[in-house]
Amino acid sequence: MNPLTREWIDKAEGDLATATRELRVRVAPNYDAVCFHAQQCAEKYLKARLQESGTPFGRTHDLLVLAAQTGLAGFGTTRTRARLAALNAAAVTIRYPGDSADKAMAREAR
Repeated sequence: MNPLTREWIDKAEGDLATATRELRVRVAPNYDAVCFHAQQCAEKYLKARLQESGTPFGRTHDLLVLAAQTGLAGFGTTRTRARLAALNAAAVTIRYPGDSADKAMAREAR
């Protein structure tokens, strides 16, 4: 495995661990952070896949763009695209005033 691929994976797993821990918090959980870190985890895993295959990916955070670049068959399904789009939206909209994630949204993102 390419050393840079390993770094992407390690960072993805760190985001997953953070999302998982925050989802378990009983007093004042930050569900917005769960959604954000879930999106970041998916993004970094996709970038790890692209890194390992030698596919350039630039500086995008769009999971749909990254998934399409992987060329993996499973990322082309309607269900997968819908879930990636929802995760994109969850990670972005909750970062600004006027919208917040609840526990159900955080669980779905995670």
